[in-house]
Amino acid sequence: MVPSNTIRHRRLVLVVEDQEINQGILEFILEDTYDIIFASNGVEALKQIEAHLQRLSIILLDLIMPVMDGFEVLERVRNSDDMRHIPIIVLTSEKEAELRALQLGAADFITKPFDAHEVILARVARIIELSEGRRLIQATEFDSITGLLTRGFFFEYAGQMRHFDPKRKMDALVLDIDRFRSINEMHGWESGNRTLALMGDAIRSLLDKTEGIGSRIEADQFYVYLPQQKNYLKILDTLQDQIDALSNRISIRVRMGVCPWMPKTDLHTMFERAKTACGMARGSYKSNLMIYNDAIHERELYYQRLLNDLWHAVEDHQFKVYYQPKYNVQVSPPELSSAEALVRWVHPELGMISPGDFIPLFERSGLIHVVDRYVWNEVAQQIARWRDKLGVEFPVSVNLSRIEILDPSLESELNELVSANHLAPKQFKLEVTESAYTDDADQLIESINKLRADGFEIEMDDFGSGYSSLNMISSLPIDVLKMDMKFIRDIKADRKAFHMVEVVLDIARYLGVPVVAEGVETDEQLELLQGAGCELVQGYYFSRPLPASEFEKLIIKDIEQHKNPSK
Repeated sequence: MVPSNTIRHRRLVLVVEDQEINQGILEFILEDTYDIIFASNGVEALKQIEAHLQRLSIILLDLIMPVMDGFEVLERVRNSDDMRHIPIIVLTSEKEAELRALQLGAADFITKPFDAHEVILARVARIIELSEGRRLIQATEFDSITGLLTRGFFFEYAGQMRHFDPKRKMDALVLDIDRFRSINEMHGWESGNRTLALMGDAIRSLLDKTEGIGSRIEADQFYVYLPQQKNYLKILDTLQDQIDALSNRISIRVRMGVCPWMPKTDLHTMFERAKTACGMARGSYKSNLMIYNDAIHERELYYQRLLNDLWHAVEDHQFKVYYQPKYNVQVSPPELSSAEALVRWVHPELGMISPGDFIPLFERSGLIHVVDRYVWNEVAQQIARWRDKLGVEFPVSVNLSRIEILDPSLESELNELVSANHLAPKQFKLEVTESAYTDDADQLIESINKLRADGFEIEMDDFGSGYSSLNMISSLPIDVLKMDMKFIRDIKADRKAFHMVEVVLDIARYLGVPVVAEGVETDEQLELLQGAGCELVQGYYFSRPLPASEFEKLIIKDIEQHKNPSK
């Protein structure tokens, strides 16, 4: 008995030959190595090919036959998507037929009469090996869902295009689908794959017109490398129209980033820049197209500089904590109640850097915890200094990101911080944005409940920005609501805006928590808020954010004012 591990799959050979003697010779040569089937003319050959399409490894094809000759078989096979992968060796004694057969797709020739049997076997084996190798490569060359190139082959071909024609202006494009994950979640993976296939079809139609190449790089992200075009907005609109026409009522929004030809920049960098531009289009509702330019490049260099300088900024105490006061306006005169800690970056070379630049950057880069922990330490120490110097326990709130709330070490870290500075947890208030409560809500609420049990107070920042439902709010662990400043801006002129403020105050009364109104700047705003029953106010009406030394003067003034109310 032959051991199972020595059994090899035998390839199937189709011999198309009308002469029985030639069929016999080929059978004698091949039968020890291959399984063999026969056809006597082209019509029979096509039937055999269709019947054995999945298993057939090679065709040995005579050219001169009745009914349908070999040339027509070659042409039929070449024009068939299902059959063109099968290699064909032509059997002929006519030298003049070789060129035509090659042009029709023949892989090799075996001349008649058949003599060198070993040569025939070697040729058949070599062509099968080459064909199977090519098919294996093709299987990994194209993405199975979209039909576009896979990442490795895409960059290989793009590199060859650049190498052999370096002066041709070629642009890098990155496209993605807005909220693709929600398509999968709402409509299922099959619908998601159909969406990707639609994108593949639309991109291939673009490539057919532009001599470019395309790839699905990952998930819903696509790379395209093509000769420079004049109107990318028109191209994007055409792609979007094609997808809209076939998307079966699913809303699919495509965005595109373009990096124009950069002859001295490597391909990967060009596509990273196109990806940056696409990301900027993702954050913009004005345009789905963004083209990388010098301004974006300068901004990227600026952001990279900030990332590089972060640790030096911490070590050199370049980050400065400013304090913006919160006043209780339901007493007369208004009483200094607490403060919010805000961070500023005073760079030794770049000067004052806007928090709007570095905070979102560090959040995206996963480094915001470095800045936050610096601020927490500075604030805890400052509260302790005011206590020791002024004899007051003055509470300050600090920001807490969603990522930090879910950090298992947060509770012990905060407790160690307040303990090291001999503070009560309620003096160290924690601000969490409303949006944070909508992600991983159960785990977040569990973490916040632990902090509240330790004595920390939680302020929900930006309340009213539109993320949470009333049903959700009633179950959230919070101690203070901070009303989003957009409600405050127009309350004097816009009755609807003021009514929304009243709604927020009613919600807070229902929850039994105070409200902080942010962004108060005018007498009219203050009077309306006081009349509506808002307890706490924060904004430029009272003070801009101040460094600790200047804020200390407010504390001293408030202490003296309440010792001597007549003053």
